[in-house]
Amino acid sequence: MLLRDLRLALRAGGGFGLGLAFFLIVTVLVPFSVGPNSDLLAVIAPGILWLAALLACLLSLDRILALDWEDGSLDLLATSPLPMEAAVAIKALAHWLTTGLPLVAAAPVLGVLLNLPAPGYLWLVISLAAGTPALSVIGTFGAALTVGLKRGGLLLSLLVLPLYVPTLIFGAEVARRGAEGMAVSTPLLLLAGITLGAAALLPFASAAALRVNLR
Repeated sequence: MLLRDLRLALRAGGGFGLGLAFFLIVTVLVPFSVGPNSDLLAVIAPGILWLAALLACLLSLDRILALDWEDGSLDLLATSPLPMEAAVAIKALAHWLTTGLPLVAAAPVLGVLLNLPAPGYLWLVISLAAGTPALSVIGTFGAALTVGLKRGGLLLSLLVLPLYVPTLIFGAEVARRGAEGMAVSTPLLLLAGITLGAAALLPFASAAALRVNLR
């Protein structure tokens, strides 16, 4: 099932290419908008990179369950021996592998464009690796709530963005503190707690929402 979702994500245009392209575009445009001040770019780089990664993840959320809804696969999943909670978790993992993981790998390269301080590269990668799974899990929950709705993409964004705010705050704080040589343990633990809590609870909420929509 995981391999199937990965193939669907790549074939449907919701794979890593779209997210990486958006990530690159935002990173390239920021210096044009704020000016070539290297000191200013170094200060805002952690927050800009995290915000760009968050928005890149948001682009493909409506694809997580929409294709399965359209071809009737969700009805088959609801009646299969596989628990719906496990199916939702697999779909969130597939989204992270095709969207979040490539962003984690590309972030250090794009950090050069924003003059990210050298100590911040490692902590940027760590923060994205710890936080982007939460973005996928939360996004899957939003996709489960809006699956089957016409023009559900806009509603999905409105539902998910407020839930993304804590992850954005602590993820950017880890990267910022790491770039400035400060202690990162507190925001990193909070970020990891958000990810673990979302992974433990939201698959059950997503499965419940799907069961309601499939009635």
